[in-house]
Amino acid sequence: MLKCDIATEIQALFNKRFQYVKDTDWVLPDLSEAFICEHEEFSTLQVFKSSLNKVKNLLSDKKLDDWHRHTSFTNRAGKIVSEVRKFANAELCTQAWCKFHEIVCSYPLLPLESLWNKELNTIHICEAPGAFVSSLNHFLKSQDRHCDWNWVANTLNPYHEANDGLVMIADDRLIANTLPWWFFGPDNTGDIMSLKHLFELQHFTSNMSTVHLVTADGSFDCQGNPGEQESLVSPLHYCEVVTCLMLLGQGGSFVLKMFTLFEHSSVNLMYLLNCCFDQVHVIKPGTSKAGNSEVYIVCLGYLGKDALEGLLSKMTENFGKQIANKSLFPQKSIPASFLRCHEECCDVFYKHQTETIMENLHLFSCMGEQEKFRLNELRDYAVTYYISNFHVKRIPRKQWLVKNPQFGCSVNSRWVGVRACRSESFNERKQLEMLSWAEKVANGFFSPWLKEHVQKNLGADCFLQLPYDELKTNEWFIVEGKQLARIHSSPFCDSRLLKCLNETIDECFSIISMGPEVFPSCPMCSFVTEEAVCLELLRMSKSREHFIVCGAHSLFQFLNAQNIPCDFIDSPLDFRSLSVLHDGDPAYQKVLLTWILQGLQQTRDGGSLVLPILSSFTRFTASIVYILYHCFELITFTCPTSSLALGTDALLICSGFNASPAPTVDYLCQLMERTEELRGSGVTQQVLEFIPMDALLQGPLLAFLWTLNTVILEYRLHVFGQLECEKACKKQLHDIPQNGGQT
Repeated sequence: MLKCDIATEIQALFNKRFQYVKDTDWVLPDLSEAFICEHEEFSTLQVFKSSLNKVKNLLSDKKLDDWHRHTSFTNRAGKIVSEVRKFANAELCTQAWCKFHEIVCSYPLLPLESLWNKELNTIHICEAPGAFVSSLNHFLKSQDRHCDWNWVANTLNPYHEANDGLVMIADDRLIANTLPWWFFGPDNTGDIMSLKHLFELQHFTSNMSTVHLVTADGSFDCQGNPGEQESLVSPLHYCEVVTCLMLLGQGGSFVLKMFTLFEHSSVNLMYLLNCCFDQVHVIKPGTSKAGNSEVYIVCLGYLGKDALEGLLSKMTENFGKQIANKSLFPQKSIPASFLRCHEECCDVFYKHQTETIMENLHLFSCMGEQEKFRLNELRDYAVTYYISNFHVKRIPRKQWLVKNPQFGCSVNSRWVGVRACRSESFNERKQLEMLSWAEKVANGFFSPWLKEHVQKNLGADCFLQLPYDELKTNEWFIVEGKQLARIHSSPFCDSRLLKCLNETIDECFSIISMGPEVFPSCPMCSFVTEEAVCLELLRMSKSREHFIVCGAHSLFQFLNAQNIPCDFIDSPLDFRSLSVLHDGDPAYQKVLLTWILQGLQQTRDGGSLVLPILSSFTRFTASIVYILYHCFELITFTCPTSSLALGTDALLICSGFNASPAPTVDYLCQLMERTEELRGSGVTQQVLEFIPMDALLQGPLLAFLWTLNTVILEYRLHVFGQLECEKACKKQLHDIPQNGGQT
């Protein structure tokens, strides 16, 4: 391949751009025309959509891992991220990092040079894991743009248990180490599609004199229905646009990720943006995978809120998910000249995407050595082109946002709550979704947890030793938020396992004849006995010191029978009922808090505490373990222990008590008072966190919680799987004719 051909192709890769040329009749419709009808699609744009979906459907039988491996190789920009990371010493250098750097170097997003000695204020919506922020930091430092930069970021809170761990970005390296700059809203979820969240974000950023730049990089997993990605994400795009128009200062810039622009909802937003900004550009960055529908809308020169003439307040009235059913403007309000321009824009990016998909399909079935050589040349040249044309420079680590990362469950991939790893094709995935829970068990979906019965203490050799740092109660604060309805995710366990368990609990009661108060067990698994716990207590204790036993009455009786001094703290609750709230139930959390308060007050120096536990998925329970970690010399757990404390699967065994400081007990008493106040009728809030996340995300504690939760998750999945297998075997025996004949 000739050098000039390589250069031409890579130049074209980085020149997928379109600018709307404004006409004089592009003005906002009368306020009376807003939100008066439902969406009415444009026929020409729907032809684009239908044609593109036919091309996408050609991929339906391709296994995802095979296809991703193939398109990663055919991606001309595929080497850029890794090479830029090394060349520029770039912090959190991802594809998003490179896309934003490309955009900020291509358009005048930031104030003029004359303003650089003043301040720069930016807001980043749907920003996880923080690549746009780190990319902007790198740009400012590497280009010697000296200013007082203030930034605020929003995203779905990766630590909020009600957020689905399989749709959130798992990487929290930047978030965990820059938490004061992240805004998660009054309910602590980080959901930007809440009007209350929008108003609170306004208040949170009110100290900024003006906002110069807003970015919005939001999306969610649409693999279940990729043909409708644009319409599914449209309410989020609407909320991102309204948020920007409410926060951005006059003359400011806006960068918004969108997908195909075929739907009426997208036409409305694009027309609105063209009426609110001096310039509107659309770019498909060269570092964005060429075969997907992603584009970025770059808006320059915001005309300000006054230009919206009351429309903005009407838009906030329609803020949220319900906007999917309403049309911002009717078809007749969109000028024909704008539609012609918009159709031209759609045609440009439609052709880019379909050409890429068709080429990838061709190469998937037949790629020879010549094609591989050509692609490698293109990929190498793309790196050189990117670094040169977008002025990539190196910065020292001391100029990173996070100089020395200390926290974050993503620092070690072992306990990151990752997305589900999918290898099946789209067609296979749709077939799997149609299976019932019982059919999934029969088809081996739960086989990893069915193979081996438990014949030992699953917590053996897992210990947490007293750290040498003190409890910093002066830095603690209580975080409240919307009451949890279920636990979807946790920074302290694998979200894939949690999703499987939740699905099992949801389905199991409708399949297995069990009352909601019956907690199942596997008869072929061995349980940790009172004697075994007693031996573990004595082994961990330096002597037969005083023991406190919470909840596990049979263990208390056994210790008494052995003449071992101990006290018992009873529980007013029965934990046998199963729930997708797990340890997130406020009633259960109150019992835990009662136990730890009484335990800290009654345990003598050098004594031990035994605490039954459902799980430690929530920040609340993790905080309980954190305090125990700082008050006892050694902590371990035993599992399974259903026979000792009904409904729970593990006992925490804490030995070597060191008297906790008075401020800790005082703080827990205040916490108890607050949890009591939040238990009244009509209360919709609950305490979600009372120890800062950066303390909970440190290595030894995080590793312990991960191990504890993994053991509990896998054991419960094993128990339910065995019950279903047993039920299936009984059904087979019942179906066999008694006379031995054929049915």
